[in-house]
Parts: sequence; C-alpha cells; structure tokens
Amino acid sequence: MNVMAVAKRIFQQFIRDKRSLALLLLAPILVLTLIWLVLDSDDYQPNIATQDLPEQIEQALNDAFDKEIDHLSKEETEEAFQDGEYDAFITVEDNQLAILLEGSDPTANSTTLQTIQEVLQSLQTDNNRHMSVDYFYGSDELNLFDQVGSVLIGFFIFFFVFIIGGISFLRERTQGTLEKLLSTPVKRWEIVIGYLLGFGLFTIIQSFIIVSYAVYLLDIWMAGDFWQLIIVTILLAITALSLATLLSAFANNEFQIMQFIPVVIVPQIFFSGIFQMETLPDWLQVVSKVMPLTYGADAMKAIMIKGWDIWDIWFDIAVIISFAIVFVILNIVALRKHRKL
Repeated sequence: MNVMAVAKRIFQQFIRDKRSLALLLLAPILVLTLIWLVLDSDDYQPNIATQDLPEQIEQALNDAFDKEIDHLSKEETEEAFQDGEYDAFITVEDNQLAILLEGSDPTANSTTLQTIQEVLQSLQTDNNRHMSVDYFYGSDELNLFDQVGSVLIGFFIFFFVFIIGGISFLRERTQGTLEKLLSTPVKRWEIVIGYLLGFGLFTIIQSFIIVSYAVYLLDIWMAGDFWQLIIVTILLAITALSLATLLSAFANNEFQIMQFIPVVIVPQIFFSGIFQMETLPDWLQVVSKVMPLTYGADAMKAIMIKGWDIWDIWFDIAVIISFAIVFVILNIVALRKHRKL
C-alpha cells in the first residue's frame, strides 16, 4: 500500500508538471528529428572551377559533378574562395594535374578529391599518378580535431556559460537577493547589466583558459590572431549569459533551467558548422540563421582555419552583439512582466 501511495504521489506530481512531461515526450523526438534531417540530407555536390584542362578530363568532370564546370583563372578562383563560392580549382601545371582545394570544409575537401580521383581512374590516365594537391586554407596536415575544434570551443563555452549563468541568476531570485536589490533605488536594467558585467569577468577568464588550452596544449590549428579569437569567444560567452538570464526568468528551480538545454542548446550544435549546411532543406537553413552559435562558429572558424582578421568577420560579430542586446532587452521586459517586483 505504501509503495502504491508513493507511486501515486509521484505520478500526480509529474502530471501536474507540464514542462517536465513535455520534455520527457517531445525533447527526444526533437533531437532525433534534427539528427535525421542533418544525416539524411542529400550528398554534397562540390563547386569547382577549371582552367585549360584536356577536353577528355573536362567532359568527365562535367559528367561526374553532373553540371557544367566553370572556367576561371586561378586568381579569380582564389578571390571566389574568400566568398565561399568554390571548393576547388583544377588546372595543368608542369604536365601534371594541379588541384587547389579551398580547404576549410573537410566534407567538401574529401568529396572533391574522391570525385576527381574516380574520374582520373576511370579515364585510365597517367595524370592521377602525377597529381599535386594544395590548400588555399589550412593544409593536408589538418586532422579532424583541427577542422571541428573551432566549433567545439564555441559550443562548450556557450553551453557552460548558459548553465552556470542561468542557475546563478535564478538563485539571486529564489534566495531573495533580487527582491532586496529591488527594494533599493536600483533599476531593473541596472541589475541585468550589473549582473552581466560581474559574471562577464569570469567569462573572460574562462574564454582565455579554454582557448589557450586548445591552442597551446592541444596544438589545434591556429592560422589567425590569438587575441582576436579571444574577443570572439568573449562576445559569444556574453551572448550565452544574456540568454541564460533571460530564460531563468521563466524557471522556478535549477531543474527547469536544465530543461532548456535540449530545446535551446542542443539544436545549435547541429547548425554550427560541424555538418554540411548546403545539403539541408532551405527552411532548415533559415532556422540556423536565428541561432547565435551559427555566427560564433563561423567567426571562430574563419580566424582559426582561414586566418582572417576580425574586420573580415564584422557581420558575424555584429549579429552576435545584436543577439546579446536583444536578450538583455527581453530580460528587462521579462523581469517587469513575470516577476512583478
């Protein structure tokens, strides 16, 4: 009887907690759906440009890539590489096939090289034995960790700042500290900004330690400036912190903060650049544009793999800052409407 009484109480308690019930039923379906959409997408079709190739190879490449290959000079293709328009440039130099890969995308690199090698083998030409491969960004020494490490650094900084920041701000409210502050002349926006600045110091320390560890101890590929990468990670951490404080306004305890993870944090890893976005449906690519980690990962990848300057990624930086500003404004509104303090 006691067992049944305990079981009945737990069942009734769980039924009344609509958020936990929805998380139990819907979150696994959401995550599985995202995995299916990402992994079950179409094969990636590389875009390549050529110059002065033998007609036989040119036609075989057209057939293999199932489209007309563009004809550009090497200088034109290198300029297009910077806009992400092409994955490779192929020409003939010193009587051998010369392939220049864009280099920043491991999926595009492997698919392009595999297709070209299959074409050359099908033609039974000697060019596949005299083929040179160079990289516009990176090199053939990049391993898997070098290629996805920039995304992982951004994700883990975003993830842990979200968890710690959200729980810390929630405790300010549940322990009565926030009420005491609001009994003073301090305004709501001053509380939000003050909290961000106070916790922001720890995000700076966290960003410095994580990036330093990855670059100097794990020896991850780093083509750009270390301090510019630190700036991007700090901005991403502040955005995660502002999002965490916003969502903490809708949570009553730490468990409810954790419930936001599969809905708010997990989907961002699928759209942060680890998987090939061009093969996803158009509507799913639009969804990725409303996720801060998409822009943070792009910016970090551009610095670490491509060696770009922070001014070259001004758009990503502007979007990340815009996200943080919007979250701060919404947090101030949420304090006024939901807490009624």
